[in-house]
Amino acid sequence: MSCINKKEAYLILHNIRSVENTGAIFRTADAAGISKIYLTGYTPTPIDRFGRKRKDFTKTALGAEVSVKWEYINSINSILKKLKKEKIKIVAVEQSKKAVDYKKIKIKSKIAFIFGNEVKGLSKSILDKSDTVAQIQMLGKKESLNVSVTVGVVLFGVLNV
Repeated sequence: MSCINKKEAYLILHNIRSVENTGAIFRTADAAGISKIYLTGYTPTPIDRFGRKRKDFTKTALGAEVSVKWEYINSINSILKKLKKEKIKIVAVEQSKKAVDYKKIKIKSKIAFIFGNEVKGLSKSILDKSDTVAQIQMLGKKESLNVSVTVGVVLFGVLNV
């Protein structure tokens, strides 16, 4: 599966707490034509530890857990090394002083977006290993959007789906 704009795009979901957020991200990833999702840390997977489909996951993913390729990898560092070796541009989506507006991200090759924990976000270490840090400018009093909403805004804005 590839994006409508024929660019390969991947997601890395690191330490996402919520099963519902993760399921919703799968659904958005399917709509945006994401090639594969990498689940790292304690991010919930569509399958429980006994190999059974998770009903709470499928409730929000609505079948996208079947249509979108995914893989669980405990260590985010190992997947970052693998993707960099494959010359895939790594974009961390996080509020940071060194972040650029997500609207300025231009895809020239394969790309992977990293999204992190709903409360803590992504660590400085992960940001340092990324090629770019991007953020959505907030105009209201709230400092951030829900992670699943953020994924939708970024994917549809950057991938021009």
